[in-house]
Amino acid sequence: MSITEKIQTRNALYQKFEVLKTNRNKRYKYQEFIVEGVRNINECIEKGWEIASILYTRELPLSDWAQTIIQTTHSEKNYELTAELMRALSDKEDTSELLLVVKMRNDELNLNEFSKNPVVALFDRPSNKGNLGTVIRSCDALGVECLIVSGHSVDIYEPAVITSSMGSFFNLKIVRMPENQMVFEFIRKMKKQYPTFQVIGTTAHKEYPLYELDLSTPVMFMIGNETDGLCHAFKDTCDLLGTIPMAQTSYASSFNVGCAATVMFYEAARQRQQYGAFD
Repeated sequence: MSITEKIQTRNALYQKFEVLKTNRNKRYKYQEFIVEGVRNINECIEKGWEIASILYTRELPLSDWAQTIIQTTHSEKNYELTAELMRALSDKEDTSELLLVVKMRNDELNLNEFSKNPVVALFDRPSNKGNLGTVIRSCDALGVECLIVSGHSVDIYEPAVITSSMGSFFNLKIVRMPENQMVFEFIRKMKKQYPTFQVIGTTAHKEYPLYELDLSTPVMFMIGNETDGLCHAFKDTCDLLGTIPMAQTSYASSFNVGCAATVMFYEAARQRQQYGAFD
C-alpha cells in the first residue's frame, strides 16, 4: 500500500492539485493531470497509466469500489484531504470519492504499432473541450487507432476533455503535433509504409460525397477547426475532400464537428466490415 499524507489546509501541495485542474502551463511543468469519475478512473488504471497519487477523504463515506482502488492501485504517494478540500477540488455535484493525479505520456508515435490497415484522424486546432472529448470517444468506439491534435488547441489533458470522453481517453493513442511540419512528416512516413494510404479532408462544401469514397484502405481523416475548418496547408495536403450530403429539404448545411467526425468514422468502419477489410 502506498504511503499516505494528510492535507488539512490549502497548503502549497494542495495548491498544486488546484493548478493541475485549471492551469495548462502548470500541468506541463509537472507533467501530471487530474482524473475524476468512475469510468475514467477505472479505464485509466485498467490501461496501465502511471498513477502519481490518489486523493480522497475519510470524512465522507467511501464505497467498496473506492476502498479497493486505494488499497490495490500502485501510486507514488496518496493524500487524505478534509471533506471541505475534497469538495473544492471535485467538479461533481456530489463530491467524488476519489481523484487521481496521473503522469502524462509522451507524444512519440511509432508507426510499427499501427495495424495493417489503419484508420487515423487529425483534429485541426480544436477549440471546444466537449467537441474534442466527443471526437476522442468516437475514435475509440469506431476503430480509429490514433488521434492527432494539431496546432494551438484545447489541451488534451483538460479535465473537461477527459470527462467528456467517458473513459475513451485512456484507450486511444492521442498525439499532439503543434507544428504543421510534424504532420507533413507523419503523412510522408505513412505513405511510404502504406502505399495505398490516403488523406481525406472533411468539408461542409459540396465535394466528394462520403458514400462514394473508398475508405476500406489505410486512411487518415483531417477534421477542421469548429469555426474556420481545415487550414489551407492541410487542405492542400489532402488527396480528396469529402462531405456528408444533407437532405435536399434540409435547412442545415453541415453537422457539428463531433457529429461529422462520427459519421465519417462510422462509414469507414461500415465499409471495412462489408468488404472484410479489418485486420
